Parts: sequence; structure tokens; C-alpha cells
Amino acid sequence: MTAAAEGVAKSVDFYVLGSTDAKERLRLACRLVEKAYLSSAHVLVCSDDAGELSAFDELLWTFADRSFVPHEPYREVEQWQEVPVLLSGPSDPAPGGSFDVLLNLGTAVPACAPQADRILEIIDADETRRQAGRARFRSYRERGLAPQTHHIGGEPAA
Repeated sequence: MTAAAEGVAKSVDFYVLGSTDAKERLRLACRLVEKAYLSSAHVLVCSDDAGELSAFDELLWTFADRSFVPHEPYREVEQWQEVPVLLSGPSDPAPGGSFDVLLNLGTAVPACAPQADRILEIIDADETRRQAGRARFRSYRERGLAPQTHHIGGEPAA
């Protein structure tokens, strides 16, 4: 049983990029998902932007020459038995059960966040995404969590 199912406090990590390049943000997301997959975690990737989720899906197949991260769109909880990484879009059903890692590419905290042991957020220098990220950071703190911030690739953005 995962920590989320047991009610143990989860961790929230914000990865902050100094770039506004959307592909850089998605490449970092791929690396984080690959790392979680290699540690045998079940990963749910959420986005409220179907186009971004489609671009992420494509990039996850090709982001590194020697990388293989099996994944598919989320449809039902039974998929966890065979697929370690599931992608959830704006029109997908709410995921059932608990899972190890939630990678949120969306603008809001997903309703399924309490089901995850660990939450990963990626913020870049795009002002709209930056403001939405700050709101999610506050939301996690209001829920009693202590988000950690990791600056990636250079100077921390303002």
C-alpha cells in the first residue's frame, strides 16, 4: 500500500527552469518520469492541455536515444497492473486508487493529488505558468504540505 493510501504526508517538489522554452519544460518532465519509472514507481502525468499532453506523449518516446518509458493514455485503474506510466488529459476520467508519483503539467492542482505519494511540478519562466505555479505552491502549503523548490539550469528566476 502506498503512503498516500495510508494517509502519510506526501512530498511536493517544484522544479524551476529559467527558460520559457516549452520543449525544455517537457524534456525535464521526460527525465523526471524516466527516473521515477526506473525506480519502479507508478506515475500519472496530468495536463489540462490536450495539445501539450500529446506533445509530451510524443517526446516521451524520443527524448533520449537509449531511453524507453512504457506509457499510454489513462482509461482505467486496472492499467497500473501492466503500464507504469499513464497520461491523463482534461477529458479523462478521474484516476482511481493510489499511485506513487503525480507529475502535474496542468495549471491547477489536480483533484487526484491526494492519491499520490509524491507530486512533481515543473515551472518555467513563462509568466502565466509562473503565476499558476505560485498559486499551486500556496495551495499545497494550505493543505499542510511543505513544497521543496529545485532551481534547474542556472540562475533562479524571479
